[in-house]
Amino acid sequence: MVVTRGFFIGRFQPFHEGHRRVVETIAEEVDELVIGIGSAGKSHAVDDPFTAGERIMMITKTIFERDLDLVTYTVPIEDIERNSVWVSHVQSLCPRFDVIYSHNPLVIRLFREAGLEVEEFPMYDRDELEGTRIRQAMVEDGEWRPLVPSPVEEVIDEIDGEERLRQIARSDTEAGHDGPSA
Repeated sequence: MVVTRGFFIGRFQPFHEGHRRVVETIAEEVDELVIGIGSAGKSHAVDDPFTAGERIMMITKTIFERDLDLVTYTVPIEDIERNSVWVSHVQSLCPRFDVIYSHNPLVIRLFREAGLEVEEFPMYDRDELEGTRIRQAMVEDGEWRPLVPSPVEEVIDEIDGEERLRQIARSDTEAGHDGPSA
C-alpha cells in the first residue's frame, strides 16, 4: 500500500479553529500528516507565548477529540535563520512527506525551489481566526474561547496561559525589552 504523507507547518500560537479546519481538509487528501511546529524554540513572548510542548498538546488533543482517521506526527522545528537551507533542515527533522500544504508565500517559494509539490489552501475566516487577534483578546480579557477548539481552551487553562500572556504583555511594555533582566 502506498501511503501519501502531507506536511503542514505553522507557529500555532495558539492552534485555532482555522488550523483545525485546514487539518480536516488535508485529512481528506492524505493518509498521514506531519505537522511542523514552527519557531519551536520560542515561548513566553507576546507573539510566541506557548512552548513547543504546549502547542503539541493543543494539536494532539484536538485531533484526538475530532476522531480524524489520520495518522499524525507532530515535529518541533526550530528556526535556523537561513532560508536557503531551511527546507533541508525541515526534511532532516521529519518523516518523508510527499506534498506540502501552506498559505505562507515564503514557505511555498522555498519548497517549490527545492522541487517539492506544494498545495495552497484557503484561509478560513481570516478576519476572526488569526493568532495575533486571539492573543490580543486573551490579553484584554476578550472573547477568544469560541475561536479555538475546546481541547486548546483546556490546555491554555491548564498552563494558566491567559495570565502568562497578560504578564508577558505587561512586562514587555513596562520593561521595554523582550528578555529577562540580568
